[in-house]
Parts: sequence; C-alpha cells; structure tokens
Amino acid sequence: VVVGADPKGGRGRGVVSAASYEARRFGIHSGMPISQAYKLCPGAVFLPPRFDRYVELSHIIMKIFERYSPCIEQISIDEAFLDCTGTLKLFGNVENIARNIKTDVFTQTGLTCSIGIASNKLVAKIASDLQKPDGLTICPCGMEKDFLTPLSIAKLYGVGIKTQKYLESLGYNTIGDIQRVDENFLQSLLGKWGIVLHQFALGIDSRPVEPYSQAKSVSEETTFDVDTDDEDSIIFTLLELCDRVIRRVRAAEFSFKTVTLKIRLEGFETYTRSKTLQQHARDMATLQKEIMRLYISFGRGKRKVRLLGVKVSNLLCNADVQMNLFENQQKVEKIEEVIDSIHNRGLNVLRASVIKPPKKKG
Repeated sequence: VVVGADPKGGRGRGVVSAASYEARRFGIHSGMPISQAYKLCPGAVFLPPRFDRYVELSHIIMKIFERYSPCIEQISIDEAFLDCTGTLKLFGNVENIARNIKTDVFTQTGLTCSIGIASNKLVAKIASDLQKPDGLTICPCGMEKDFLTPLSIAKLYGVGIKTQKYLESLGYNTIGDIQRVDENFLQSLLGKWGIVLHQFALGIDSRPVEPYSQAKSVSEETTFDVDTDDEDSIIFTLLELCDRVIRRVRAAEFSFKTVTLKIRLEGFETYTRSKTLQQHARDMATLQKEIMRLYISFGRGKRKVRLLGVKVSNLLCNADVQMNLFENQQKVEKIEEVIDSIHNRGLNVLRASVIKPPKKKG
C-alpha cells in the first residue's frame, strides 16, 4: 500500500506520504516522487491520504497513553515519549505498562504499535524502531552503551544520509566505532555536534520528557499535474490551501502569528516568503489576505509554478490568546466554525472566496 498523490500510471506529480512495510521492500519511501514509486511497484495499491482519520486515531491513542502516565511528549501524529516514573507502583513495571498499551491500542483501533523501553529518550526511540511493526524492545538501565554498540550509525539521532556517508568513508560504520573515538577528534570533524554525537553513541541523553509539546506549525501544499502560469488556477489553489490549513488550526484549537508562502517554480527553484502579524489570529480572512499579499509581492514574472504551499507557525493554544474584543471578528470565526463542522460531517462546502466566478460573456 502506498499513500500519497495519484500516480496516474507513472505520470503523477506528487509525492509518497507513507508506504506499508511490503511496499518498502521495493524501495518505496515517504517523500519519494509518486511516479518513481509507481515504476518501482506498479502493482501496489495507491490510496489518497485521509488526514482527518489519522487525527482521530491519534487522539484515541494519546488518550490511551494518558491512562498510564501524566507525563507525555507527543513528537508526531503517531509517536510519543512517556515518562512512567510516577506510575510504576500502579502497574507493577514498565513491561506491564507497555504490554497493556499494545493491547489497548489494538483493541480500540485495530492498529499494532512498537514500543521501546529505556532510561532516556534517545535509546527508547532507537529501541522502538528495532522490531517494527509490532515489537517490544527493552534496554535495561545501565546497559545503554552495550545495547547501542553493534547498531549502525544511521540509528543515531541527528545522523542523516550525508553525515552517515561521511563517517562511513572514514571507517566508522557502527555506533561502537563512534564510542571508541576521542570526542575531541569528533569535534574536529563535526564541530560542536561531534561532542553531542559522542555522548549519544555512549547512550547518554539528559533531555527530559516535556509533557504535551506543542506543534510548531501547520502546513499544506500541493503539486500541480503540469507546471502552470495560469493566474486563476494559482490563486484558486492558494485559497484552497488556506482553507485546509485553517480547518486544521481550529481543529487543534490553535491561533497563529506567522504566515508563510512556499513556491516551487518549473526549474525546481523553491522560495519562501513569511509575514509575522501584530497579534495572533485564527480566521480565514486574515490568512487569505496575508498569503495573497505575499504572493503578489513575490513577482514570479512569466515563470511557471510547480508547487504551492501555505504554512502558519508561531502557534499558541487558544486558551493562551487574549480574548478578541471585536464583535465582527467573533462573528466571522463563528461562521467559519460552522463551516468546519459541516466539513467534518463529510459534506463539501467551499467558502465564496475560493469559488471561481464565471467569466462574463461578451
């Protein structure tokens, strides 16, 4: 199964959002062009993303976690760290907690999950990745260094493809190889990051679990099937992206202060333009207005557009935002919330601002 854009028989222009373990055996991975994924495995089942369903399941799973620990740091829609120090006496031991979580998640969602148990976040995350898709891996306290020694350096947090290739070219293939290197030498190779990397290789990570870590941004983007310079299509797409972003923002009960426009042109040059508002907002009109201002000021000339993206950041929970005293603004937000509720029931409603008016004859 491959989740992402429509491959259109190998001519699709989007990317892969996710791939099942069976699809990954063919070399398919997230972020890959959908056309390439189709060529690698034309017999795969290609499905569109269902973000609303992912959010729904994520909420269920996070609620399950809350039964076993009040200290939860969600790091993505399907991953979280739990600090169970204060609840061990209630459930016996961490292995019992892990097995209970796996049972509850499967019973309530039909999904399997993989869990890593360790004394710190670094090792727990690595452990959770070792026996996917339905694993339970435990690193006993005090055994962090030995646990990591035989693993590839690619498992270490912060080691991307370029760093991995660079270190492997120097003969460092396993985490054990990094453990045996003097940290000052690593610093000479990688700068200050070399010292951090050496600590991680030894299994040392002092980062605390930070409860309910807040999302940093919300974004949506789309790739055109054919590079376009049609102004109507570009504007319509931008307004539609604003619509999708604003519904996600309000569903998560956020307000935003920074708006970012992303444009990728026909030659794959990618540009971003941002604007920080004077105060937080959560309404469609503000987002659309600022995005259109950014687009107009960009000035693409005659260059065609391949991809458009809209992002909001500098987020705050609505409970932390000062109450809006302007009645008209409150009315606008109330109307948009009603439209959101209609969307959530599976009905399709487009705001007037994203409906292209018919061209007048004559």
